[in-house]
Amino acid sequence: MNRASGDLLNLLPSSEPAVESLGPGAVLLRDFARGVAPDLITALDGILAAAPWRHMVTPGGHAMSVSMTNCGAFGWFSDRKGYRYVPADPLTGASWPAMPEAYRALAVRAAAESGYPGFVPDSCLINRYEPGARMGLHQDHDETDMTAPIVSISLGLPATFLFGGATRKDRPRRMRLVSGDIVVWGGASRLFFHGVDPVPEGEHKLTGRARINLTFRKAR
Repeated sequence: MNRASGDLLNLLPSSEPAVESLGPGAVLLRDFARGVAPDLITALDGILAAAPWRHMVTPGGHAMSVSMTNCGAFGWFSDRKGYRYVPADPLTGASWPAMPEAYRALAVRAAAESGYPGFVPDSCLINRYEPGARMGLHQDHDETDMTAPIVSISLGLPATFLFGGATRKDRPRRMRLVSGDIVVWGGASRLFFHGVDPVPEGEHKLTGRARINLTFRKAR
């Protein structure tokens, strides 16, 4: 990274973030990460050098349209054997890259601003959406600790985020997320269905022709 982690924290918003309620235990922090977004992308280069992008395969044998990697003690992984967290990258056999302090600190602060003090993420799933890539409605239920929230940071191209309810039949709320927005959900909404519509064509000064999403969880 170009700056020390303390400098990164100084770039976080000093004023109160624009907080939008999405439901019980779920909030949208508008523009919360904009000041540190360039440094988050710079830190990503080191992660990718050790654990490059890959299109994971679902248990049904379909390649995901989103390319992924991980950092932290555990990485989320999918193949024909199922969805799970693993401590090492199956492609290299090495441990996943360490979570940058700037990543961890921002996730912890966003969680605290959203009513979840004491969040200790041990996993960061990093998704890269090129135009046309999407994420179908799903629940995050592979974690063993359901008391911790999910913290999702958007960088680069805008996208339409879908936030539904406790069942797949619940009609999801649709909202446009831009670079720097953070969605946090837990408590009563921890297992709510969510997804991302196909990302439209575009170019962003930070990420080029892509949207980057950092999703922090306490897996174990």
